[in-house]
Amino acid sequence: MDKFTKLTGIAAPMPLINVDTDMIIPKQFLKTIKRSGLGVNLFDEMRYDGEGNEIPDFVLNKPAYRNAEILVAGDNFGCGSSREHAPWALLDFGIRCVIAPSFADIFFNNCFKNGILPIVLPQEEVDKLMDDAERGANATLTVDLENQTISGPDGGTISFEVDAFRKHCLLNGLDDIGLTMEKSASIEAFESKAAQARPWV
Repeated sequence: MDKFTKLTGIAAPMPLINVDTDMIIPKQFLKTIKRSGLGVNLFDEMRYDGEGNEIPDFVLNKPAYRNAEILVAGDNFGCGSSREHAPWALLDFGIRCVIAPSFADIFFNNCFKNGILPIVLPQEEVDKLMDDAERGANATLTVDLENQTISGPDGGTISFEVDAFRKHCLLNGLDDIGLTMEKSASIEAFESKAAQARPWV
């Protein structure tokens, strides 16, 4: 998993509430178990018409936001089913941070496990960042995980809270496998001891 330390990128505004995981990545794209290749189908039913043509008015189809790395979203983002493909699709598109007033719990947890930083802020602060994001190509935010701050294009700073353990994992690029591998010496010592005690196993 790539480390998340400080991210400076274009922020795309998506002021919709209750964006569920089927909107993020529709069910027909869940056949794969690969984490790559889903970005093209992110928000598929909002990005494309019935013939597969881009819908120009959708935010991520607008030239200013095609390379967005931050999403400023509405309340209850990631609700619905627990599909992990949702953060996979966001990450494959290039989104490394989602800012919203609230998230669905499973989606929130899945983001951390896949290198995406979900940030919960009060509605009034999300509104300020949404206003910044609506500036198009000038909608650049800097998210500093170490200092737990978000800096806007005008220099204003907002602080955010994040669980210390999850922060440690993101800063060091540790997913569940990475966390296990940190204990590899202890695991190998246990296995060696077990093999000597029970050689028939």
